[in-house]
Amino acid sequence: MTTHPSLTQIDRYAAGDPGLDEPSVWAIEVHLEDCADCRARLAGSTTLESRVVLDQVAAVLDRQIAAAPPVGRSRPWSVLRHRWFVGTLLPWLVMTATVLGCAALLGALWVGTPSLVLLIAPLAPLPGVAVAWHRRADPAWELIATTPAAGLTTLLRRTAAVLAFVIPALALVGAGTGVSMALLLLPCLAFTAATLLLGTLVGVRRAAIGLVVVWTLAVVTPSLVAARLPVLLSAQSARSWALATVVLTLLALLRVNGFRRLSHHE
Repeated sequence: MTTHPSLTQIDRYAAGDPGLDEPSVWAIEVHLEDCADCRARLAGSTTLESRVVLDQVAAVLDRQIAAAPPVGRSRPWSVLRHRWFVGTLLPWLVMTATVLGCAALLGALWVGTPSLVLLIAPLAPLPGVAVAWHRRADPAWELIATTPAAGLTTLLRRTAAVLAFVIPALALVGAGTGVSMALLLLPCLAFTAATLLLGTLVGVRRAAIGLVVVWTLAVVTPSLVAARLPVLLSAQSARSWALATVVLTLLALLRVNGFRRLSHHE
C-alpha cells in the first residue's frame, strides 16, 4: 500500500470487520509496520472493550514479571569453562589418555620394540584440536560463529585447553617410560601448530586427519616394521623440533586472517 489507509479502513481493521477482504488486511498490516502515524490512528480506533482487555493483560504480565525469581548471574568459573572448553571435547580427551596409557603398557610388555608413546606423541593433541572448533562438534557453533570471539580466539582457547590436558598426560606417561621429555613435548607442539596453520587453508579437522594419516603411514608403520625409532625422533632432533614449532607458530599467526574464514572450511 503506497498511500495511507483511510480512517474508515483503519476503524474496520481495528474492529476486526469480517467484510474487509484479506488483501486489504495484508496491505494495512504492511503499511502499519513503517508508518507511526497510522499506528497512532489505529491505537485511537480501538474500542473501549479492547483497551480494557489490553490493560488487564498488561497488569497480569506486570504481576508475573514481578513475582518471577531473579535471573541468576553467571559464575566466573562457568563463563571461563564455556569460553575455554566445550563438553564434546571430553570424550576425545579421554580417548587420548586411554591410547597413551595403552601405548605405555604395550611398550612395557613388548621389549625390543620402539617406544609407542614417543611415536604417537606428536598425534596426541590432534583429535581434541580437530573438534575444538567444528560445526558438528559444538552444539553452540551457530551462535558462537556470529560473535567477535569466533575463529582464532575460540580455536586458540580450546586448543590451549586440549594442550593443558595432553601435555601433563604425556609427561606422566613419559616419566614412567624413561622417554626424553623434549622429544615427547616438542613434536606434540609442532604438530599442533602445523594443524592450526593448515587449518586456515583446508579446515582444522581436515588438517588434523591429514597429519595423522601421513605420520602414521610415513613414520609409525615403518618404525614398527623395522623395530627402531626413525631419525626424526632421535635425541639429536630435539632442536629441529623446537625450531619447527617456533616457525610453524609464527606462520600460523601471520595467517591470522585465515582463521576468520574457518567456518567456510568446517
